[in-house]
Amino acid sequence: MYYLGIDLGGTNIAVGLVDEEGQIVERGDVPTGRERSATLILKDMADLARDVMAKAGVGFDQLNSVGVGSPGAPDVENGVIIYNNNLGFRNVPVRAELQKYLPLPVFVDNDANCAALAEGLLGAAGGVRYSVTITLGTGIGGGIIIDHKIYSGFNNAGSELGHMVIEASGKLCSCGRRGCWEAYASARGLIEMAQEAAEQAPGSLLSAMVDGDLSKISAKTPFNAARQGDAVAAAVVDKYLDYLAVGMVNIINILQPEVIVIGGGVSKEGENLLVPLKGKVARSCYGQEGIPTAELRLALMGNDAGIVGAALLGFPPEKRARVSLFGRGRQ
Repeated sequence: MYYLGIDLGGTNIAVGLVDEEGQIVERGDVPTGRERSATLILKDMADLARDVMAKAGVGFDQLNSVGVGSPGAPDVENGVIIYNNNLGFRNVPVRAELQKYLPLPVFVDNDANCAALAEGLLGAAGGVRYSVTITLGTGIGGGIIIDHKIYSGFNNAGSELGHMVIEASGKLCSCGRRGCWEAYASARGLIEMAQEAAEQAPGSLLSAMVDGDLSKISAKTPFNAARQGDAVAAAVVDKYLDYLAVGMVNIINILQPEVIVIGGGVSKEGENLLVPLKGKVARSCYGQEGIPTAELRLALMGNDAGIVGAALLGFPPEKRARVSLFGRGRQ
C-alpha cells in the first residue's frame, strides 16, 4: 500500500507518493497561487495528487490515505485548517474538499508537526521515542513527538515553541507579542542583530562583505565573516547562539526529550552551529551528573520532511513504531 503526502506551502504545493517504508517513490509540485481561493488551491492539490499517482502507475485501490501539512492551526479531528495566514485560509474544510476528488481518508496537521514526525520517525531522531524538532527559518517552527505521536495539546495549537517568551517586554515578534524566542533566534533575528552590529561598525568585515548595503545581509553573512576572523561578526554569532541555547535549555528542562533535531536554513551552518551550541546548552541545563540529557542533532530529511511527515499522518501507531526502527538517525 501507498500513502499520499501533501506539503502545502505559501509558494509551492508538493505531493509525494510514499511507500510503507516511508520512502518517496514519486513526486511533483506546482505553484500555490496564493492569491486564489482555497477551493481552487485544493483542487490543484487533488489534480497534482492524481498526476503523481498516474506517473507511478498507482490506483486508488493501492492507496491507504492522504495527509496534508499546512502552516497555521489545524482542527485535526475534523480535517479543517482553522487559519493559515500565508494563504488567507479561515476554517477551510480540507478533508471534505479533497474527498470530492480523492476517495480516501484525509488527515490534516500543521506543517511543523509533519516535519517533526518525519525527523522523529525516519530522520535524525529515528529509533527514539521522545524527540523535538526545531526549524530555524524566517520564524521558528517546532514539533514534539512522544511515543511516535505528535503532541499538540488539547486544542491542537501546542508546539508553538518559537513563541515561548525568553525576555519579558522584549523585542516585538511578528505575532504581535514581545520577547518571543523567534524574535531572537530565528534567521530573521540573526539578520537583525547582524545589521545592527554592522551599522555600528562600518569598518568591519561584516559590513564590507555586503559593500555597506545592510539589506544584503543574510543569515549566512555573520557566520562567513566570523570564520574569516571578524570580531564583530563573531560577537553577533555568539550572542545569537546564546539566545538559541536559552530556548533549547527551556525545552530540555520541561520535556527531557532524547533528541532535539535542528533544521531550517540556519542549520546548514552544520558543525559551526552545532558544536558551540552544544557547549552552551550543556552548561545551562538543569540536572545532576550522571543523568543523561538530550542530544542535539542536525536534521537529515531536508525538503522531504514535509511530504513524508504528511504521509506518515496516515500510518497507524504500530506501523510508525516499525518504520522508526530504520530511521536514518538511528544510533
